Amino acid sequence: MAKTIKYQKVNKLSSEDFKRVTGVSKETFAIMGKIVIAHNRRQRKNGGVKKKLAVNDQILMTLEYYRQYRTYKEISVDYGLSESNTYYTIKKIENILIKDSRFHLPSLKKIQPTDESSIDVVVIDVTESPCERPKKSKSITTQARRNDTH
Repeated sequence: MAKTIKYQKVNKLSSEDFKRVTGVSKETFAIMGKIVIAHNRRQRKNGGVKKKLAVNDQILMTLEYYRQYRTYKEISVDYGLSESNTYYTIKKIENILIKDSRFHLPSLKKIQPTDESSIDVVVIDVTESPCERPKKSKSITTQARRNDTH
């Protein structure tokens, strides 16, 4: 049986604290759990290896990754998994939840409001921008003579 590590601790928190830690309400978390369990049941018809972590811990791991910007290595140490297994688990949970209509953003055509006063969804671009770095020039760098490089 898969073991539950952190979810038992987090689930004991009040609803407000649970949302502060995970970023979602307990009801939303339960819906996520039902979606992943249903997906796993469909996949397990063909057989497969049991997972080391319970579904709730897999979802919690995914939420930690996106909410706290933790590295795969940090999460893998907390959950007792390898770094690659952590990566695959997070991607698997993400893909399962995106396929459900309740957990993906609508297309841009659906987002466009019909009149100026009603906005249903706001999308914010948070991509990284490159840092300005000084340009390299020959006057700054020290060039060694060819005889000195042996």
